[in-house]
Amino acid sequence: MKKWLVALALGLACAAQAQQKNYAEKVNPFIGTGGHGHTYPGPSLPFGMVQLSPDTRLKGWDGCSGYHYTDSVMYGFSHTHLSGTGIEDYCDVLLMPVTGQPSWNNEEYASPFSHKNEKAYAGFYSVKLDKYNIQASLTATKRVGLHKYEFPAGAKEGHVLLDLYHRDIVINSSLKVVNDSTVIGMRRSTSWAKDQILFFAMKFSQPFRSHNVALGDTAKGALQQAEGRNIKAYFTFGNTTQPLYVKVSLSGVSEEGALKNLNAEMPGFDFDQTLASAKAAWNKELGKIEVKGGTEDQQTIFYSALYHACLNPNLYMDVDGQYRGTDLQVHKAESFDNYSVFSLWDTHRALHPLMTLINQQKTNDWINTFLAQYKHGGMLPVWELSGNETFCMIGYHSVPVIVDAYQKGIRGYDAKYALEAMRSYAEGERFGMQHYIRQGYLSMDTQPESVSRTLEYAYDDWCIAQMGKMLGNTEVYNRYMKRAQSYKNVYDASTGFMRGKIGGRWMSPFDPTEVNNFFTEANSWQYSFAVPQDVSGLIRLNGGKEQFTKKLNQLFTTEDKLSGRHQSDITGLIGQYAHGNEPSHHIAYLFNYAGQPWRTQELVHQVMSTLYHNAPDGLSGNEDCGQMSAWYVMSAMGIYPVTPGSGIYALGTPTFDEVKLHFENGKSFTIKAGNLSNKNFYVQGVTVNGKQLPHSWIAHSTIMQGGSMEFTMGAIPNKTWAAAEANQPHSAITDNPVVAVPYAEAPSDRFTGSVQVTLKEVEPNTVIYYTLNGSTPTNRSTRYTKPITLTNTTTLKAVAFRNGQYSQVMQTPFYRIPTDKSIQVLSKVHPQFDAGGPDGLIDGIRGQNDFRLGAWQSHYPGNLEAIVDLKAPRQLKKLGLSVLQDLGVWIWYPTQVEFLVSDNGKDFTSAGVVKNTFSDREYGSFTQVLSQPVNLKARYVKVVATTHGAIPDWHPGKGEPCHIFADEIIIE
Repeated sequence: MKKWLVALALGLACAAQAQQKNYAEKVNPFIGTGGHGHTYPGPSLPFGMVQLSPDTRLKGWDGCSGYHYTDSVMYGFSHTHLSGTGIEDYCDVLLMPVTGQPSWNNEEYASPFSHKNEKAYAGFYSVKLDKYNIQASLTATKRVGLHKYEFPAGAKEGHVLLDLYHRDIVINSSLKVVNDSTVIGMRRSTSWAKDQILFFAMKFSQPFRSHNVALGDTAKGALQQAEGRNIKAYFTFGNTTQPLYVKVSLSGVSEEGALKNLNAEMPGFDFDQTLASAKAAWNKELGKIEVKGGTEDQQTIFYSALYHACLNPNLYMDVDGQYRGTDLQVHKAESFDNYSVFSLWDTHRALHPLMTLINQQKTNDWINTFLAQYKHGGMLPVWELSGNETFCMIGYHSVPVIVDAYQKGIRGYDAKYALEAMRSYAEGERFGMQHYIRQGYLSMDTQPESVSRTLEYAYDDWCIAQMGKMLGNTEVYNRYMKRAQSYKNVYDASTGFMRGKIGGRWMSPFDPTEVNNFFTEANSWQYSFAVPQDVSGLIRLNGGKEQFTKKLNQLFTTEDKLSGRHQSDITGLIGQYAHGNEPSHHIAYLFNYAGQPWRTQELVHQVMSTLYHNAPDGLSGNEDCGQMSAWYVMSAMGIYPVTPGSGIYALGTPTFDEVKLHFENGKSFTIKAGNLSNKNFYVQGVTVNGKQLPHSWIAHSTIMQGGSMEFTMGAIPNKTWAAAEANQPHSAITDNPVVAVPYAEAPSDRFTGSVQVTLKEVEPNTVIYYTLNGSTPTNRSTRYTKPITLTNTTTLKAVAFRNGQYSQVMQTPFYRIPTDKSIQVLSKVHPQFDAGGPDGLIDGIRGQNDFRLGAWQSHYPGNLEAIVDLKAPRQLKKLGLSVLQDLGVWIWYPTQVEFLVSDNGKDFTSAGVVKNTFSDREYGSFTQVLSQPVNLKARYVKVVATTHGAIPDWHPGKGEPCHIFADEIIIE
């Protein structure tokens, strides 16, 4: 009897195993490797530390991942890669198998390849290197990459190149040959991560016959140790009849740590077993969401999206728990796994909410990593990369990740310490925070991307308020709920858009399609719906639901084109909706909040059908470390987190007949769609556990309890389902209402004789008080009743007063500029950086170190050339030009400035030339005055600043013209 039971159990187990789906092979890792997806095709484990992948492109925006599908030449295989970022980095520790005479030059050792000889699925990649007729196959464990090289028949010997100089700028590197099959080393480099420290250990499956080390591309022979910035080495093998295996482990801590990782995770060289384990890991991860139905392409898109969503964040810790913190010191993790690569501006929106469903333990690990970064590095991450805080993007979006998790009961960390960490950033000095706190918004004269920052700070503040409330801290709740309403201070009722301010004045002229420095990778159309914490308040500002839905529809249907600065990230356009970048991702779901879920269903179906494809260019924009794919995964299930931290998901339109989520708590939740087809994407009704669901949202807690939700689908929109107010999802701030700050209207902030200023309130029944003497206005100050005439340089301060409550203080300066000279600008001025007009070069107003904060004038393309008329001959003592350099944004100092003088404005003679001596390769933002003393008399001064010319080849903008930025012509 017992034998029969055992046999039955074994049979059932085998049957179950046979029926287990091979999710790994449903994945197409090439999705996103073309277009602007910026993904890589090589193997990694879920959230693994190693990303072993081929490198085909070393520079440029579409080379961020190191691979682009349009390329046909391969440099080799490196062990770290970024998935879908918009800035290049990683591609560390390159190996390249070759035959014949080795070369140190990467253009010479690189090999052509063909996509017909490439194969990839989750955990595996292979390619034939045509130049050498070598078949290369790759797989990985968490911390180790495994290479398999099959040399051509008849090859007398084979070589493996190790290139530590590959890709970004090397600060220092080292190599040590331990024995005839083991090599260890270090690579310290600078790029996006300013100080990336990486150690590696490498073992070959057979001893190498000889080796040769090059320093600076000069062969130095069989060195046992080497150190320098440019180290490469060839290892030569005589036995080419058998495959050569190479395993490489990484560590952020030490060479010893890399060896520990290597020995712990891959004691042998069993490629097939390693691959089987990688596939099993991916099958387990991807099997957390089972889908049935849909087309084969839809299933491939779904599982490829889920795969991409599970690549980041990356494990960043050795097997013994040691890791390098954001203080760049070594620490040991206690009771959590440490991670890196937090693209939080992107991933807080959908990727992290997705992980609260299928990876709650890892969510705890990530939050504990945040807190470790606060402990050791002094702040929660913004965009952390290999222990380096890059400060890329805006906001403090580790906050919604923590709050969303805590609200959902994921609480394996010190919540009070987390609140302290959140407040530390939110009360700090970074990126205009004190200006934002003081005046309730950011303006262009205090911080670039001021509108976007204000809106995203306000949402993060709402999250902090929720954390305060859940922890019983009323003081924190009240303070941050007020700050969460700061979005009202950048909403312009006269246009119906979020609009930038300069001081307390609206930026003018205004065009909502314009991409400019008031917004982050977007324009006003895309940011005017960025109030997930108070959709009800946004609807009120827009004049009610009818006006709001009209505006929403216009976003998707307008035929207006983008204007202003070219921004590569703004792609996947439907009207002005830009699915290729994250600020738009929640917008289609806002129709639910206005009682029109059928319109959400139309638009989500359109996005799913037209902007995701089973092809290399199958993404409409950067993958952004899983966010672009997480949007698809969530939307394909029929749910989306519009407001992470609220605990609810808006309902959309499902893609599959059935989706089954498997949770870590042992429960599961099934989402079914009856009568679903490509035309039947409208929701007719929904039930949860057999009961009617009248509203167009579902709580996270309902899903986690297990059970089922069933959609009934049809070809015609059901405009009554979830249309009533009571059945709509609600996102509303009802506590601690604030009074919006007033704003000023004036022709300019600069004037010669006088200027007239009008003050206006945002909300009705509001009184405005103002001061002109620098004091803070109260209801005892002058009450505004009519336009104010200013005749001198003045800082105007004003408050709105309503129902016994003050707004924050609006302050805006007005400058009376000198009239003793005039200027004629002869060169071409970039319209987005005109410093208010030609007089910007002689107004006495100096710019700050950040070119985006106004006062700076861009002369582009070509030289800067201008003539100043002093109105009468004057004795001159000094001539100068104040200029700025910021290579990251294509601004170079002029190579020289020549000053010429004239008495008639026509015939000029040179008064001298000042050469620039500052480095033209120094990254960062710098200013200087190129000046010289003179002793002469003249009426006219001509300034000619010579452009640096075309951007050099070593720069990402190579070949393009550079800018000259100047803020003042100095004449004493």
